[in-house]
Amino acid sequence: MSVDSVDRRVSHRPGEASSPAAELVGNVWHLRTTEAVRQVLREKDAATQAGFSAELMPESVGERPILFMDGDEHRRQRTKVARFFAPKTVTNRYRRLMEERADALVADALAATTFRLDDLSLQYSTEVAAQVIGLTNSNAKGMARRLERLFAQPDWSPGSAPEGRLRSVWRSVRSHAPMAAFHLADVRPAIVARRKAPGEDVISHLLAEGYREPAILIECVTYGAAGMATTREFISMTVLHLLADADLRARYLAGEEEERFDILHEILRLEPIIGHLYRRAARDLDLTVDGETVAIRRGQLIDLYVRQANSDASTVGECPLDMRPGRPLPRGIGPEVMSFGDGHHKCPGNSLAIQETDILLTRLLRHELVVAKAPVMHWEDLTAGYALRDFVLTTPKPPLPVLAVSDERRGPG
Repeated sequence: MSVDSVDRRVSHRPGEASSPAAELVGNVWHLRTTEAVRQVLREKDAATQAGFSAELMPESVGERPILFMDGDEHRRQRTKVARFFAPKTVTNRYRRLMEERADALVADALAATTFRLDDLSLQYSTEVAAQVIGLTNSNAKGMARRLERLFAQPDWSPGSAPEGRLRSVWRSVRSHAPMAAFHLADVRPAIVARRKAPGEDVISHLLAEGYREPAILIECVTYGAAGMATTREFISMTVLHLLADADLRARYLAGEEEERFDILHEILRLEPIIGHLYRRAARDLDLTVDGETVAIRRGQLIDLYVRQANSDASTVGECPLDMRPGRPLPRGIGPEVMSFGDGHHKCPGNSLAIQETDILLTRLLRHELVVAKAPVMHWEDLTAGYALRDFVLTTPKPPLPVLAVSDERRGPG
C-alpha cells in the first residue's frame, strides 16, 4: 500500500458531531460555525478562559498564568510578552538557531537511515521553544522527555468529569513526579540563572514582573505545551500530508516562502492541533448563528469546535475539506481560520510555529523519504486534539510498504 492511500483528513475525532451549528446540552453550549466561534472569542469581556483546567487552578499558586487571565489584566500582560513572539523578533533572534538545529537533527536522522519523526520533531520544537521561554540551563534532550511525560495527563476538559475529580487532578499535578522533575531539573535552574543575569526571554520578564516560582512553573508548562507539544504534532501531520501528495510536496519545495506558508496554513486549517476551546460566559451574550439568535446566559460553559469552524463552507468556500492553499477568505479571517484561536487569547506564537516548521521541512523533505511505519493516532484530552506516535521514516532503497494510519483513542470521548 502506498502512502498516497493514507487519508489526509485524519483529524476528525470519532463520535464528534459536526452539526447543528449551535445547541445547548445541559448547561453547555456547543458552537460549530466560524462566525459563532469568532463572536465569542472577539466579544470584549464576554467570556472567561475555561479550558486547560483554568477554572481549577487554586489561588495558592499565586499570579495567574497569562493563558488563564482575562480582561484588562490579560491585555496588559499580553502586550508585554508579545515582543518575544513578533515575526521580526522570530526572524532576527531565532532563525539562525532554527536553521542550525534543523540541519543537525536532519543530518543525524539521515545518517541513521531509519528514524522516528515524532522524536525528531519533539527534540527540535523543544530546543526552539526553550530559547524563547528561557529554559536553557538544563539538558534539552532530557527536558523533552520530561515534558512528554508531563503532558500525558488525565482528562482536564471542562464538563468531562465531576468537578471534585478535576480538582483532585490539579492537586496531584502540582506534586506528582513529572511536574516535580520538570520543576527541579529545568525551571528552577533557569530561574536561578536569570535572577543573576536576566535575558530577553519569558522567564526573565516574569521575574521582572514579580512572579513567584510556582507561578513561573505553571507559565513554563503553559508555554511548553504551546511551543513544544503542539508544534511537534503539527510537524508530523504536515509531513504525513506532504508525503501523501507528491504534487503538493513538489509545490511546497519549489515555492517561495509565501507559498510554502500558504500550504502550511491550509494543512493547519484542516488539521488543527487544538480541537476545542472552552469559555465561561461572564455575562449574558446574544449571538447570531445561521440567522438565528442564540441566547447564552451568564455562567454557562461554551464549547467552541475548532475543526468544525475551520470547515464551515460559509467561511472557507466550496469543498471545505479539500486541500486548497491560498483559499479566498473573508476579511479578518486568517488562512488557518480558528486554528490559532482569535481575539485577545489568540496564540501569540503563530509566527514562530509556522516558521520553525517550514525551516525543518524544507531540509527534511528535499531527501528521499519512505514511510516505514505510519503513525498511530491518539486523541489527547488536554488539547482536545491529536497526537501522532511511532511515525517511522526511512531512506532505504527500494521503498518499503506503508501501513494504513491507525486510530487509537486515548481517554474518554
